Amino acid sequence: MNAPAPAIELKSIDKRFGAVHANKAISLAIQPGTIHGIVGENGAGKSTLMSILYGFYQADSGQIFVDGTERKIARPSDAIAAGIGMVHQHFMLVEPFTVLENVVLGAEGGARLDKGLAAARGALENLGKAYNMSVPLDTPVAELPVGVQQRVEILKALYRGAEVLILDEPTGVLTPSEADHLFRVLAQLRSQGKTIILITHKLREIMAITDKVSVMRRGELVGTLTTKETTPAALAEMMVGRKVLLKVSKGAHAPGPVALEVRDLSAADDRKVTRLREVSFSVREGEIVGIAGVAGNGQSELLEVLAGIRPRTAGEILIEGKLVPRPDPAQLRHARFAHVPEDRHRMGLVMPFAASENILLGYQDDPRLSPRGFLDRQAVEANCDANMTAFDVRPHDAALRASLFSGGNQQKLVLAREMERDPKIMIVGQPTRGVDIGAIEFIHKRLIAMRDAGKAILLVSVELDEIRALADRVLVMFDGRIVGERSPQTDEQALGLLMAGVTGETREKEAVA
Repeated sequence: MNAPAPAIELKSIDKRFGAVHANKAISLAIQPGTIHGIVGENGAGKSTLMSILYGFYQADSGQIFVDGTERKIARPSDAIAAGIGMVHQHFMLVEPFTVLENVVLGAEGGARLDKGLAAARGALENLGKAYNMSVPLDTPVAELPVGVQQRVEILKALYRGAEVLILDEPTGVLTPSEADHLFRVLAQLRSQGKTIILITHKLREIMAITDKVSVMRRGELVGTLTTKETTPAALAEMMVGRKVLLKVSKGAHAPGPVALEVRDLSAADDRKVTRLREVSFSVREGEIVGIAGVAGNGQSELLEVLAGIRPRTAGEILIEGKLVPRPDPAQLRHARFAHVPEDRHRMGLVMPFAASENILLGYQDDPRLSPRGFLDRQAVEANCDANMTAFDVRPHDAALRASLFSGGNQQKLVLAREMERDPKIMIVGQPTRGVDIGAIEFIHKRLIAMRDAGKAILLVSVELDEIRALADRVLVMFDGRIVGERSPQTDEQALGLLMAGVTGETREKEAVA
């Protein structure tokens, strides 16, 4: 018998963005009823390739075949018509609309809306039961946890007839238990003949769920492997082109005096909704304190209050035992208090500025850079050159705009600016968000080196593996509160329960009820 045609076959896909050759004649076949992983560093071209498959971009040359038939995919509606769905890293949902309204949005057809909604309700209830993904159809999306929002995106694709499902970094905002549930759903979809394409930088997930994995580097496909016949170390070496240390190497920490103390800190967001609720903790010299939690549980507001960006509504902040009445970013920098923001684009960089300009932001009054009140261009460029060398920023071009660097190199610019100032205290938000595996290794080594040099570091990350690898103590946040402190050796599932708000007290109450 003839073998079935690939569910998706890409032949000689080529795409340029100006001087950047994003995809170089890529040919790839994905078999039906399999989960196929695609991995690669930032800028490797994997997202561009999937965007071409889904119709966001059009290839300069090459062909796309779906179930053996060539298809012209000029827009997402063409992909949907070909049975291809995509769940984006940042969900494409209208938050004030209900789940049901979101699913039918754009797929109403010519039917009366009330009939369309009734039919969609029945179809979604059946899909939810079939795949163990029941969701509250009449609840506004804004009121749903992110894990449930992701299920809505998957159901939306299945409702529109997707046989091939592309998932882009699907676990980035999920707790471990939510990620486990997602993998069970994907396995069930595979068992029913659906084809899954999984884009992720988490090699552990690739090993756990995929059948095959394709590795991309610098716009080229460097290999496709059967997952069970490879290892994370081998995949990492293919991605980067050299051996990569996947485990963080750190010795025992020797904590010194308390450098940063927070007492009963509370704060509200821009809509005056309380997001931080009576938070108390301390960070000592020579230690990394990690804060674990699903995004949106007060971590962002905590960092902003500590950095002097957001006012607190209650509580106290002490630096080296001294009360800070009203934190001010400039004063904090003079006190050798550094801040690496969570969102490098919104708060860490000015994207149209050159690297040399970005790397002095906040430190422009340094007498070494502006000896008589005016910036010394030669000193500014020398400062940038030294920082780029220390952090291996590529390309090594002080005049290049920040927007033209890859995500990993943008992050290195921000980290270099803050770390090379030899701070005593540093608060770091999402240090490796959107960063490739080679840059992750480098950033982790620098953070450990700072801790070993006696610096006090507060680390916020949604990556539980990262928190467990780097932190000496782990604080877990849920709904604006610290709900527990644990050792980094604590079981991942136990930490995941805390991240979901399930504490020992919660379990006792449930048992009584």
